[in-house]
Amino acid sequence: MRRRLLSWWSDRAHARGWPVRIALLLASVLITAALFAPRLVLPRRVFDGIVVLDITQSMNTLDTVIAGQPASRLAFAKARLHQALARLPCGSRLGWGVFTEYRSYLLLMPVEVCANYSDLSATLERIDGGMAWAGSSQITKGVFSALRISAHMPERPAVVFVTDGHEAPPLRSDFEPVVPDEARDTPGIIVGVGGDALRPIPKYDPDGHAIGFWGSEDVLQSPPVFSSDADRPAREAAPGGTEHLSSLKETHLRELAALAGLGYARLTSPTALAQVLQDDRTTRRLPVLADTRAPLGAVALVLVLFAIGPVRRLPAEWIRPGRPRPVSRT
Repeated sequence: MRRRLLSWWSDRAHARGWPVRIALLLASVLITAALFAPRLVLPRRVFDGIVVLDITQSMNTLDTVIAGQPASRLAFAKARLHQALARLPCGSRLGWGVFTEYRSYLLLMPVEVCANYSDLSATLERIDGGMAWAGSSQITKGVFSALRISAHMPERPAVVFVTDGHEAPPLRSDFEPVVPDEARDTPGIIVGVGGDALRPIPKYDPDGHAIGFWGSEDVLQSPPVFSSDADRPAREAAPGGTEHLSSLKETHLRELAALAGLGYARLTSPTALAQVLQDDRTTRRLPVLADTRAPLGAVALVLVLFAIGPVRRLPAEWIRPGRPRPVSRT
């Protein structure tokens, strides 16, 4: 059978002339090259940055959905990051950080995603609100802190800051943040997570057990604005605020992003987050080791198909070797 196949292939190549012979020769060369698995270092634009997760208490608010079930903002962000991590191309470099109180902290330096996928996934899985040690959530300072961390690293990776923007204690109406000099010119994107409606913030004991929700008397409320001290009686009689409730503070995050020279995106589908991690503000051109086996094999296959051509009918002797081919009767 093999001898007949080779003979038939040779006859077709001879009949179709030199183009077929050249195609077969090139296919043989490409297949041989693919067997040796050549790898080339090529420049490619890939993600290079640190993803900082807000782990403060407002991120426990249940106003997102995972698989049809209510989920916290932090759980939703982690699920979307797991999915986006799997979509990053090899050569990308990613690190993890967390924000709580007024500072961001680096947990894992940026590493290549394909070679360290298991470590990156396992580290992300272990990030939760139990790592926080204070109830404050000063988002503005946390963003600047993350930018300073990047500025002090030789590679100056991009910063992707994932948060709901809930400031606690609330910002004063006359507060004007100033970006520190060392935090300027760092590329990155602020990613907002959460719903638009105010929702109660779950309260947990030191062991992580739910014990209800934060009330208006449990948190510092944003003070009403009065023109002078003569309005002190009105200030004291003012009703409680809504700082014990939480929603995505998108306007605040957009203003903060513009102030720090960052982009802004709202966390929705995993595809959207994968696009954020491959945005021009979070990627850079790096030398990446490229595997050429698949392209070489694909080109060789095309050349072989060209050489064989459309096979409309097998030779008659293949039907039943040693027996005459049956003649159809009309």
